[in-house]
Amino acid sequence: MNFIDTGISGLLVIEPKIYEDNRGYFFESFNQKEFLDRSIELNFIQDNQSKSSYGVIRGLHYQIEPYAQTKLVRVLQGRIFDVAVDIRKGSPTYGEVFGLELSCENKKQLLVPKGFAHGFSVLSEIAIVFYKCDSLYCPSAERGINIFDEQLGIDWGIEKGKAIISEKDTKSPGLKDADSNFYLKK
Repeated sequence: MNFIDTGISGLLVIEPKIYEDNRGYFFESFNQKEFLDRSIELNFIQDNQSKSSYGVIRGLHYQIEPYAQTKLVRVLQGRIFDVAVDIRKGSPTYGEVFGLELSCENKKQLLVPKGFAHGFSVLSEIAIVFYKCDSLYCPSAERGINIFDEQLGIDWGIEKGKAIISEKDTKSPGLKDADSNFYLKK
């Protein structure tokens, strides 16, 4: 696996080593030893999967402490624009947005640590997104940041008038009013 630094502490792009031949391909999507060799200690305890159509934007979601989640996100079918926002108070990259395309073709993954809001938009006709979490879902700890917050200025890559967003997500506050109890750990 190739671990690529994004320039934001803890946020990593992971490219697997892909072995292809006339039968198809094989790759390891997660190898605990490879993570431990880089001092990344995770105990994934929940897997999630979603199916969405073109134009769906999910996010920007996170859970506050003590229920915060680290996520390892990948795409099983289709293409998405995956986004993480640093919401750790005291971080030199607080409010910084990182986005990249994840697809079943490029097989890249995004490791989104605790202290980040996460979301994605669906760029293909259909996308199936799979992610591992190191903490269980806790509805009372769930929070969100408005995907159209001008401070963040995210271009979701969706044609005007084609975005499909949940009512809950349209009511999320902007970053400056978001409920966050994350602080950069030194």
